[in-house]
Amino acid sequence: MGKLQKLAISDEGFIFDPETGSSFTVNQTGLFILKLLKEGKSQEEIVEALTEEFDVSRGEAARDLIDFLEQLRLNGLLREEKNV
Repeated sequence: MGKLQKLAISDEGFIFDPETGSSFTVNQTGLFILKLLKEGKSQEEIVEALTEEFDVSRGEAARDLIDFLEQLRLNGLLREEKNV
């Protein structure tokens, strides 16, 4: 996840990719996931954290994480295979 470490992420959910000059915004959940990814948390740990932080089931948290990771990949912000 080396590319994630280079991203500038504000507390409001604004993301700037210095490699491409692109910027993105994410909601509170996306910001929460990005911070955990930057900390090196595993996908399993992130699912657990999502169920604790938000009122979601484990299955819903896993689906949301997979969808979010796919969006990161599509935007060139993540280069990793799914493991959830």
